[in-house]
Amino acid sequence: MGEQTWKITQRKRRARYAAVFLLLILALGVVTVVSVNTGNVRISVPELVRAVFLQEGRPDVIAILWTIRLPRILTGLMMGGAIALAGFLLQTFFENPIAGPFVLGISSGAKMAVAIVMILLMDRVANLGSGVLVVAAFLGALAATALVLLFSQWIKNAAALLLAGIMIGYICSAVTDFLTTFAKDSDVVNLHGWSMGSFSGMSWQDVRVSGMIVLAASILTFLLSKPIGAYQLGEAYAASMGVNVRWFRAEIILLSSLLSGCVTAFAGPISFVGIAVPFLAKRMLGTSRPILVIPAAFLTGSLFCMVCDLIARTAFAPTELNISTVTSIFGAPIVLYIMLQRRRMNHA
Repeated sequence: MGEQTWKITQRKRRARYAAVFLLLILALGVVTVVSVNTGNVRISVPELVRAVFLQEGRPDVIAILWTIRLPRILTGLMMGGAIALAGFLLQTFFENPIAGPFVLGISSGAKMAVAIVMILLMDRVANLGSGVLVVAAFLGALAATALVLLFSQWIKNAAALLLAGIMIGYICSAVTDFLTTFAKDSDVVNLHGWSMGSFSGMSWQDVRVSGMIVLAASILTFLLSKPIGAYQLGEAYAASMGVNVRWFRAEIILLSSLLSGCVTAFAGPISFVGIAVPFLAKRMLGTSRPILVIPAAFLTGSLFCMVCDLIARTAFAPTELNISTVTSIFGAPIVLYIMLQRRRMNHA
């Protein structure tokens, strides 16, 4: 009887997992079509199919689709998934569900490094490409993460550690603002537009570079599913299962810094997605198994950011909101709920 109950439970779980992934994929498809069709020029589904697969149709439709809308949509899809995975890795590392690139100051560190490159080195580096900005953002994110880790050696209280991360973020933002004060007007305009957070203005070169980075980092993250699952049960258990804990922790930091740095370099700082999305993925699946949560978090992050981007560019058209404004509206209440839930559990 017990074995029969176990089999029924397993079937229900597998059905739930399949339903969640199917719904996420369908929702992504619907949002993609709506995003492509939304704007000053309406593109019907038949026109979309001909323009994408046959490259036939009205010249203005083909130009808008291939030079503006598709690069923006693909970038939003990748950046949303990347920031969600970065949040999941940081939550695993710090064993705290409200740890994320934005809260811990990692995004601010990446922003500071990109600002230094854009303001101080723009005239000195010939043909400054997106790859240079990605490297700068990665190093900035890594430096901020290293500072948080340094404080974690002295601060064992999770709330105090998060506060330290917030302070690091403020310091990085202050340095960025200081540099902006003495920068040329043209550099300030470029930096201000980028720092507001947006998927607009993306080119196919940006899609290719970001795609390679996000794809490689996502695959490596998925390959770490088994050691992440062991690490979730404690460092001692992970070590007993043959996991090199020190190397594993370094891998998590490098991957999370690379993912969050890539997002910041291309789209600017995006808030709360890295905290809210992994929580939503776990809730939908009803499990915290990394082999399921990692792809679900990526898909949910992609869907979340694409919906937020659609709202950002249509809610007050022709004026466009920055992406962090919209992600904060939807993500901040989820973070507050997580904090209240943790408080109830601690007092239970």
